[in-house]
Amino acid sequence: MKDTLQKFLVDNAPVRGELVEISDTWQQVQARRDYPAAVKTLLGEMLAAAALLSANLKFNGMIVMQIHGDGPVKLLVVECDSELQLRATAKLADGAAIADEATLTELVNATGHGRFVITLDPKDKLPGQQPYQGVVPLDGDSVATVIENYMLRSEQLDTKLWLAADGQVSRGLLLQKLPSEGGINAPTAKAEGSELDTWNHFVMLGNTLRREELLSTDISTLMHRLFWEESIRVFDPAHPRFHCSCSREKVGNMLKMLGREEVADALTQTDKLGIDCDFCGQHYEFDAVDCAQLFASDVSAAAGDARH
Repeated sequence: MKDTLQKFLVDNAPVRGELVEISDTWQQVQARRDYPAAVKTLLGEMLAAAALLSANLKFNGMIVMQIHGDGPVKLLVVECDSELQLRATAKLADGAAIADEATLTELVNATGHGRFVITLDPKDKLPGQQPYQGVVPLDGDSVATVIENYMLRSEQLDTKLWLAADGQVSRGLLLQKLPSEGGINAPTAKAEGSELDTWNHFVMLGNTLRREELLSTDISTLMHRLFWEESIRVFDPAHPRFHCSCSREKVGNMLKMLGREEVADALTQTDKLGIDCDFCGQHYEFDAVDCAQLFASDVSAAAGDARH
């Protein structure tokens, strides 16, 4: 069965939701690296969360979710574009010994300096447009809580997430309270109270979900089990998949950013520079001739600009 993301809308209530099940994509992420069990849990939960959040974005681009750690895990990164193409990686401290039951705080926020970063990077940027980036301290003891707090503070959106991952599958449920419309038909205080009651009711339904149940139950069964008494409108499912956007050109641009002197110095130590993609493991090699051509193209471009 394909990896699946299912959107739904509650009839006559300001609540929308999504369920996601990611197995094939998650297996491809893990095939590149052998992560400790606790790291698999965190990275898998972030994978599900990125797909859930990306499915609600109204722009053509990439969401990049990062946790920068100050413990044995230094970095967790998940990227998801508007077509639900995903990739993910983690960087561990040298010699890190990680217990299977290690918590988020122990892994990435040991001294309170961990950070959570979300970047929204449009594909078709306007002139001078920069990616939007939100950076906040790690506020919460789980990936779900950290993201919920970020969404409430940065986006003013009530969002609840239930996430779970193991070595086989990554799954998640998202519920979001839709903002009330202002103007002539703005809700009265009584109506707002009713909306809050409805929201709290759906959060309570989500809170009945246990990690083991989320990991072992398919989307359609979960949907029925949680919301069988509700009037739910279900949309056509989407299908996340693994995709890595690395290329030889991008690696070459990275070397150019290092500068001619640093690259030349590195070549004195070896015949070829070998670079592996952190996400997919693809290996790229650049010898002295390749590197000379990289910088020669810059010189040619500068000379062309000078003539005009």
